[in-house]
Amino acid sequence: MRAGLGTFMDPHPDRLRFIKQLGVDDILLNLWGAPEAGYPNLPLTGETEWSFRNLVQLRNRIEDAGLRLNALENFPYSFYDEVMLGGPNQEEQLEHLKTTVRNVGRAGIPYMGYNWMPNGVWRSSTTYRLRGGAETSATDMAQLEYAPNTHGREYTEEELWDNYERFLEAVLPVAEEAGVTLALHPADPPVESLGGIPRLFNSVESFERAMELVPSDSHALQFCLGNWSAMGADLPEVIEYFGGRDELAYVHFQTISEPLPRFNEVFIDQDGYYDPYEIVAALDAVDFSGLIIPGHVPKLEGDGQYLEHDDRSELDVEGHGGWKERGRAFTIGYLRALLETYGRETGRESAIYRPADD
Repeated sequence: MRAGLGTFMDPHPDRLRFIKQLGVDDILLNLWGAPEAGYPNLPLTGETEWSFRNLVQLRNRIEDAGLRLNALENFPYSFYDEVMLGGPNQEEQLEHLKTTVRNVGRAGIPYMGYNWMPNGVWRSSTTYRLRGGAETSATDMAQLEYAPNTHGREYTEEELWDNYERFLEAVLPVAEEAGVTLALHPADPPVESLGGIPRLFNSVESFERAMELVPSDSHALQFCLGNWSAMGADLPEVIEYFGGRDELAYVHFQTISEPLPRFNEVFIDQDGYYDPYEIVAALDAVDFSGLIIPGHVPKLEGDGQYLEHDDRSELDVEGHGGWKERGRAFTIGYLRALLETYGRETGRESAIYRPADD
């Protein structure tokens, strides 16, 4: 197991140096934005697919900074919105997705994360206050209950499942040939429907169905602890089941106050839904040896001021500006200490990866 960093789009040299200074060797990039949507600093261009040359240059850009590019997370929505919703350009988008996955594999990037949320991540607040006035996000479903349709009409679960199966049948064989593992993220928040769009991946059962629909060794989970907590799931049991099947690609380490219908995200050292030490023990019990990154983190005083370059590309899914680098630095320190402590107390130091420059 190793602590890494992610959930940002712009691998600016200042940021990569900052990450390396924190004692991190592995990163992933969250590339849900698109240049045509006004995000100027994205490392990958292309309106319908990512090119092999661009992907190779990106990987080498990361490695030249002394880091490893573990995963890309999220196709831009414009790459596959009609795949999810069954639009007239669905087949054309599927062909572009297959080309992108082939190129990701040829470029030597092992994981490609994705979600199945045509209308994205939802929060009812991005300014909920924690200690000292730190800002975090909150979700109160009572405030989102009457959201209007986001895509013109109400879609059914059967439509979304049919489109999802078509996606898996088309893209998973390509991923297998390319040596890429596709990693599925939960619905965020994991509710039945929002804005007229079913949120398919909102329960243990839905993930079991996803993994069994088109069986493949190249399909796994982005194991987001925050969203699984919002479901009210028994996290050690979930880890035992999917980890025992080698279906955990990497972990988003974040926690919340309580399950839905209302929660707020909290600092990792505050009382939350789970015991972080217990989670590390459960991951170790299934021989998980992948990347663990801070997921959503609170926004601390001064966050967003670290980089002087245009940060327009870092408008994150919660609506804050910036990458919240201070919140992530706090979380990575906590996570590294947790892994070190677990290894020493259990005699399992060999299960914990130590950064190269320690």
